[in-house]
Amino acid sequence: MRSTPASTPSYPTRCLDFLQKGEAEPNGHDLKQGPDDAKVRLRFIIVGAGLGGLATAIALTRRGHNVTVFEQAPELGEVGAGIQIPANSSRLLLHWGIEPFLKDKVVEPASMAFRRWQNGDVIGLTRLVPEFRQTFKAPYYVIHRAHFHDALYKLALKLGVTVLVNSRVLDYDPETPSITLENGQLHSADLIIAVDGVKSVARRIVLGGVDQRPAPTGFAAYRATVDVEKMKVDPDVSWLLEKPSLNIWIGEDRHVMSYTIDAGKSFNMVLSHVDHSDPSTWNQQTVIKDMRNYFKGWDPRLTKIINMIDKSLKWPLMSGAPLKKWLAPSSKLLIMGDAAHAMVPYMSQGAAIAVEDGAALAQALSMIDTPDQLQDALRVFEAERIKRSSQMQEASLRNGRIWHFPDGREQEARDKAMRPEVEGRHFLSSPNQWSDPVTQWWCYGYDAEQAIIDAWKVKFRAHI
Repeated sequence: MRSTPASTPSYPTRCLDFLQKGEAEPNGHDLKQGPDDAKVRLRFIIVGAGLGGLATAIALTRRGHNVTVFEQAPELGEVGAGIQIPANSSRLLLHWGIEPFLKDKVVEPASMAFRRWQNGDVIGLTRLVPEFRQTFKAPYYVIHRAHFHDALYKLALKLGVTVLVNSRVLDYDPETPSITLENGQLHSADLIIAVDGVKSVARRIVLGGVDQRPAPTGFAAYRATVDVEKMKVDPDVSWLLEKPSLNIWIGEDRHVMSYTIDAGKSFNMVLSHVDHSDPSTWNQQTVIKDMRNYFKGWDPRLTKIINMIDKSLKWPLMSGAPLKKWLAPSSKLLIMGDAAHAMVPYMSQGAAIAVEDGAALAQALSMIDTPDQLQDALRVFEAERIKRSSQMQEASLRNGRIWHFPDGREQEARDKAMRPEVEGRHFLSSPNQWSDPVTQWWCYGYDAEQAIIDAWKVKFRAHI
């Protein structure tokens, strides 16, 4: 019997990957023919117009649903500096059509280099270009948070999403379901989706009156940007601007992540360290002095850049424990994003997982044929996303240990295990979770929409 090698294997294998080499890269048009329009059109209220809220609004509107977003801020905007858009997120975003709003703002780094704290020697290396486009059919981007948020907002408006600012939600009625605004207005929908951040009001209601807030992790971070014009005139540091890349210096109890953003016009830095003190006691007036002291004695090239920082803020890093549920008993109020799965940024996946949430929810709702199947779809979504996000929370915290070994036996073993990737030799595993083959596929090869289709099949034994 003759068989075609292009048929899809029923077992885990990469033996047919070679057939996909050279396929067109994702540009927002060639990944799929288009979204599967929902058979049941619903009205949604989304609370929170942050990255996760806007991504969810886009995903749902593309499927034909009616979406209104309520935001408490008087105007839209994002604080902070750089953010990473890894392949598991960019694949979805490009398919949704965000490229025209991103292309002049993103930077695509060629690699991610882990460097020894003391002298900057490369001890770990992940090659991102062209490897991620070839392997995961999507790029790995970095961008300023404000530019990313603006791109999502423009795409949402283009698709017909209604975004209402200065609309603070005081209360949720999960039975109706409805929200009550600060001005007394009442708004109802078929489903309320609260993407209202770590201080979520809806989370306590979903959890039956007992909130489970994200807790301090014992880590804090200084976030800052450096003017690249200052760096260009100093040969000790200007080399960092020659080729876009991520560089992360790691040492005992602290690390520094850096990369260019704003199409190469600004140099982003996140300086993380162990800090168990109460954030209410922090003095933001001494941030620059404190930050420099934390990294005194590190690679002189790094400290030169740190000394170029003229303003910064110190942030506590929070992480939530996995929640047992995201959906209220009525099945009419749902939490997502940081409200459901806050995580430390050590896998650079916080916003990416929120984008996945939106894609997964839209896919789950496209599976139903009648309104009375809504609860089934939400339960499938909830189970899959709790599993995915809780594992990413775990992976993120694990990096906080792997990166922060003091010099000694564990540090030497870690660095030795990463040598093959630096030298271009074959390796089967790595402490660098960006390079470790199994972690890579789990993290960046994950398809949030396909995962929901697979989960639906398992639960209902349906033929899709």
